Amino acid sequence: MTRYWKTALAAGTLCVSLAGPAWSDPEADRKTVAALDTQYQEAVKKNDWRTMGRILANDFVLVLGTGKSFGREDLLNEARKETIAYERQDEDEGTRTVRVWGDTAVVTARLWLKGTAEGSSFERRLWFSDTYVRMPDGWRYVFGQASIRLPDEAPAATPSN
Repeated sequence: MTRYWKTALAAGTLCVSLAGPAWSDPEADRKTVAALDTQYQEAVKKNDWRTMGRILANDFVLVLGTGKSFGREDLLNEARKETIAYERQDEDEGTRTVRVWGDTAVVTARLWLKGTAEGSSFERRLWFSDTYVRMPDGWRYVFGQASIRLPDEAPAATPSN
């Protein structure tokens, strides 16, 4: 092999490796991220800070519709202290969408929250978007954004089969 071809082969290999996971399967990634987000929502509902900590990226940020933001440790500490007791912390059926672009995925859904916080009961619905990034150790939840409370309304109709 000539020096030219060795250099060209090395450059081509570098370009392919920098391009990311060309071998990834978007549908499999979508299912993986959907399942991971479901695990995360269930962990929040149960104040399971260990599972939350496994899924959240170290530099995670959540921004609420009011503009207030929280980091990873804020959410884990809240779960450890069990400051919120959830009766419901569930996606409304049929509202979830998972989109994947290479090593980034976004889950969007309408969430129904019901429970008590600091002795006061609450119930509300809101839209959220959860952003996941594929890292060397797997998918991690890196950024979340939640809307302000939606006006009270009947739950979304479930699709008929």
